[in-house]
Amino acid sequence: MRRKLRDANNRGRLLAEINVTPLVDVVLVLLIIFMVTAPMLQMGIDVDLPKVKSRSMDVAEEKIVLTVNGTKEIFINKDKTNMALLSSKLETMMSSRIDREVFMRADKNVPYGFVVEVMSEIRKAGVDKLGMITEPPEEHK
Repeated sequence: MRRKLRDANNRGRLLAEINVTPLVDVVLVLLIIFMVTAPMLQMGIDVDLPKVKSRSMDVAEEKIVLTVNGTKEIFINKDKTNMALLSSKLETMMSSRIDREVFMRADKNVPYGFVVEVMSEIRKAGVDKLGMITEPPEEHK
């Protein structure tokens, strides 16, 4: 909108005002787009987790997640490793961290003995806390 200034010094000049409504509309549309697409950007390794009842964990900081998939492949966060290098890689990662905890995800079809071997290597690396990640069971109605 244009308005004439009512000032004595600037008679007859027009005042240009910035219309912020289109800017706010564009920002809100972008915010909605990012809110919808952000959950789709999280990609990981597919494993079939066992279902148990437990509390949810607080994910305030980045945690170390060790994953064992159905073909006994081992991943530290998203980096593939093997049993021989697992302990040394974890020791290196733990040397620079205050919290010495690891969360483990294992496919329910992996033999129990293999999971125990991986847990043993994690303990050898000097991990203080080892948590298991599971999925809540489906409720039957």
